[in-house]
Amino acid sequence: MKKIEAYIKEDRIEPVANALRGIDGLSGVTVIHAEGFGRREAANEREPSPEMIHDFRGVGRLETFCSDELVEKVVETLREAAHTGLRHDGKIFVLPVDDALQVASGKRGPDIL
Repeated sequence: MKKIEAYIKEDRIEPVANALRGIDGLSGVTVIHAEGFGRREAANEREPSPEMIHDFRGVGRLETFCSDELVEKVVETLREAAHTGLRHDGKIFVLPVDDALQVASGKRGPDIL
């Protein structure tokens, strides 16, 4: 089981969520609207080294949990739907999930997905 977190541009949330809806076996997605700032990479060798951008920008954080078999499909769908070709399209993280528990039923593990 894996947790996938994606930080994307706010205006890409809807298209990304719609693309994820089309993946069979994906049980759901949580969207959190947030603000953040980060390090900007130099566009070319003439620019100085990476610098911090201190202006907060609106971002969407999408979270989902899936089976190991779905990870590549989910990641590729996220990447394609979030991509604009411009800077700051976002980042995707894949994290292991050791265990999970469904509160209402008491089920544990991948069966809760």
